[in-house]
Order: sequence, then structure tokens, then C-alpha cells
Amino acid sequence: MKQKISLLVTAMVIVVLGWYLFVKPNDYQITFTANTFPGAINQTIKSWDKRMQSNIPIKQDGLLNLEQQLKFNDSIINYNWEIIPVTDSTSKVKVKVTDLNNSFMNKVMIPFTSTVLEKRSKKNLISFNQYLNDHIKKFRVSIVGEDELKSTFCAYLTVKGSQSEKAFEMMREFPFLSGFVDNYNIAAEGTPFVEITKWDMENDSIEYNFCYPVIESDSLPLNDEIKYKEFKGSKALKAIYNGNYITSDRAWYLLLKYAEKHNIEVANTPVEIFYDNPSMGGDELKWKAEIFMPIK
Repeated sequence: MKQKISLLVTAMVIVVLGWYLFVKPNDYQITFTANTFPGAINQTIKSWDKRMQSNIPIKQDGLLNLEQQLKFNDSIINYNWEIIPVTDSTSKVKVKVTDLNNSFMNKVMIPFTSTVLEKRSKKNLISFNQYLNDHIKKFRVSIVGEDELKSTFCAYLTVKGSQSEKAFEMMREFPFLSGFVDNYNIAAEGTPFVEITKWDMENDSIEYNFCYPVIESDSLPLNDEIKYKEFKGSKALKAIYNGNYITSDRAWYLLLKYAEKHNIEVANTPVEIFYDNPSMGGDELKWKAEIFMPIK
């Protein structure tokens, strides 16, 4: 009987060791809690990746799962990020770390000593956590709920680019758009806004109309780049964003999360109305934008 038990225990140990050394997909795992929502974490991972000067594009499987590769000396380190929503304002983040060149040796050494992989991973993710915490102090998003997005006539430019470059493109195009309105004495009626017409969430690319509300008339001047249209309003979920307009897209993700939680079907074509001029500087947390996600 004792021999059978001994054989069974030995077999179990061999199976566990075999799984750990040859099947377990990662060498090391770090878990931490972040005091923000998944969309903000997703975008901060991508921003941090640029700071780490990685030349390997991040792979994304939906909003909550990302695969990042960083090169250190002769090793390529794979970070598999899993973002787990906990509450409206907190998330759990799991990072599974694998050294693609030295995985077997790391698995052998980690139970007995502190490896280079382990030390580096802790240091990197402490750095990321600080970077994330610094970021979430620089903006606020408040959900208002269902509201009415009003119709308006506008002069507009069509722009294509990345989410992260949207604010820079707006600053580049605004003098042209506003100058056109001023030079031709077109009667303005409202503040500039952005109408997202296409949002590729996997690649973080967008197409949008940069709109300047004006009063419609039969004698509006023509231009090859600037067009006119009637922006059609609709019911929408509304949020108030405060912070640098570079990261106003954080509100998009929170509105999508709110819509999912409350079973509201929305179109992924947010509209942003801006009330401050970034060129004037000042406290960025006092900059205001109204963000709308149209309800289908």
C-alpha cells in the first residue's frame, strides 16, 4: 500500500514538474490593483510602451488583453497583460512575463533565487504603476447619463490619424479652420467640436470631422478642403471630461463601459465639444469638454 502511495506521489510530482517546466506558458507573474477603468489602463500601456522605446507593435485581443514585447540585451521579454474590471473605478491587472530566449532556465531558477528576469520585471512594473498613477491624476471623467446631442450647421475638415495625435491635429488645423471663418466674416454659432466617423479600436486609428458651428446661408464661400454640413443630433450618453485634450478619449472608454453595464446600445462614434483653448495654457484640470456617445 505504501509503495502504491509512493508511486502515486512520485507520478504527481513528475506531472506537476512537467507542467511547470514545459507547459506553463509564462515564467513569472505580477498582479496589482489600479484605481481606474480598463480603457485608461489599455491606453497607458501603449503610451508606456513608446517610452520603453519598443519597436515591436503591441498585439491586442479586445480591450482587456494585450501582448507586449521588450528587448533587454540578448533577451526578448514577453508581457501578457490581462485587465480585469473590478468596480467602476478599479481594475485588477495581471502581467504574465516570459523570457522568450531563456524561459526554461528561468523556470528552474525562480523557485530558488531572485533572477534577473524577476528583478527587472518588478522594477519595470513598479515604473509602469507610477506612470499610470501620474496619468490618472491629470484627468477626470464624470458620467452625466442620457442627454440630447443637438443638431447644428457647421464648416468642417475631414481628418484621419491616431487617437493619440487627435489633439495635435486639431491644434494644427484650428488656425486654418477658424481663420477661414474669420476672413470671410462667416457668422460663428457655438464652439468647435469633433465628430468621430470611424474608430478602429484594435489599431487606435480614427477618422473624424473637425467642425466649427456657423450660421447657414446661401452665400457661404467655397473651399477645396473645408466643407459644410448639417450635423444631425441624437440621443446620446454624455460625460464631462476635464484634463488635457490629448487624452479626452479616456471618456470614450468609460462611456462604453457605462453603456455595457446599463444594457444601452450605442454607436462607437463619439462626439467631443471643446470649451477651452489649449494654446492659452492654464490648469489642464480646468479644461472642459463634453463627450457624447450616440445611442442607437
